[in-house]
Amino acid sequence: MNDFLIYLRLGFDHITDPSGYDHILFVVALCTVYTLRQWRQVLILVTAFTVGHSITLALATLQLVRYDTAVIELLIPITILITAITNFFFKEQKSRSLSKPKPFNQAWRYGLALVFGLIHGLGFSNYLRSLLGREASILQPLLAFNIGLELGQLLIVGLVLGIAYVTIEVLRRSRLRWTLIVSGIVAGMALSLIINNELLN
Repeated sequence: MNDFLIYLRLGFDHITDPSGYDHILFVVALCTVYTLRQWRQVLILVTAFTVGHSITLALATLQLVRYDTAVIELLIPITILITAITNFFFKEQKSRSLSKPKPFNQAWRYGLALVFGLIHGLGFSNYLRSLLGREASILQPLLAFNIGLELGQLLIVGLVLGIAYVTIEVLRRSRLRWTLIVSGIVAGMALSLIINNELLN
């Protein structure tokens, strides 16, 4: 159980580590267009991302799939940029807090989260495999690491929705402005990661 907790903590620390902020940016981009009252939509969206990265995290860690690390490191900020850009086209209704996207748009976002989750899972696996070394059994560390990722991911989601609530409901700022500003910042940071990627230099 002690080893389980160690890998759980490593997973949590990995996704919440400010120095490796690419995964944080992606989660922020996913949640920016939602509010606390839309927690069900956010839960489904995060679940789609979780399913995606859990699949490739397991497959890559078990060495059932192989990939070029440099390519994945380029694709991750590209997923962030695309997600942030889609936020600019998000349609909000007249209500500040009860905006509900059309079902088609909602399903499209879920699919995007799932597909991009597959790419992020490969990024997670690269770090996990470096930690495992010569572990005899990797199934328990894999499970613990994945749970740690989810706990860290939920913390980020909670912070984003909490800040959005204060900004929109308490400070009475425009929800559209909130979405555009946060998405613009995320897009800019993602673009910087892409430009500085080793494959492009």
